[in-house]
Amino acid sequence: MEKLDTLQLIALAAALGWASGIRLYAVLFIVGALGYLGWFDLPEHLTVLSQPLVLGASGFMLFVEFFADKIPGVDTLWDLAHTLVRIPAGAALAASVFGDSPPAWTVAAAIVGGTLAAGSHFAKAGARMAINTSPEPFSNWAASFGEDLLVGVLIYLALAHPVALLIVLALLLALTIWLLPKLWRFVRGFIERIARWFGATWPAKAESRGPGDV
Repeated sequence: MEKLDTLQLIALAAALGWASGIRLYAVLFIVGALGYLGWFDLPEHLTVLSQPLVLGASGFMLFVEFFADKIPGVDTLWDLAHTLVRIPAGAALAASVFGDSPPAWTVAAAIVGGTLAAGSHFAKAGARMAINTSPEPFSNWAASFGEDLLVGVLIYLALAHPVALLIVLALLLALTIWLLPKLWRFVRGFIERIARWFGATWPAKAESRGPGDV
């Protein structure tokens, strides 16, 4: 069983934070499976993920999320429902990597992990909302499978090539910083169009009713 060094722990905390914002249940299951199979000596506070009951729960939710994320519209609802789940989970997982370290390390890891999870979550949710405006489902499927692959690659790099992980994560973070304002303008415009549509529809329906209509 390979024991993780300090650089691997830093990379793992960053990878878990970022990946949790995209595929939380995949993160929980993959990390738990690695510990269960004995491939890596997980930090003590992450070993609970390798317990059979926890593995079963995370595996079931991974199965549900895998298919929910492939259905246009359902994926956006799924993202909205997990806004309050992925970000604190990313912070908790990153903090758990340094659970045996001094409190300052744990708090710092939680702050960074939560921030990374928030950035990746909002970028994913906004991008998928934009993709869902296309009537064909293939771009949605391509994005979803790409996200599945990205999570696995990030965790692999964190454990096997931590320096490469930090470089990749820096590039992803730069892309996110560039992308988020554009996605926010799109989402805001989309919501405003829906609001105007309802504002134009509801009064028209009300006016079409006769005086004796109920």
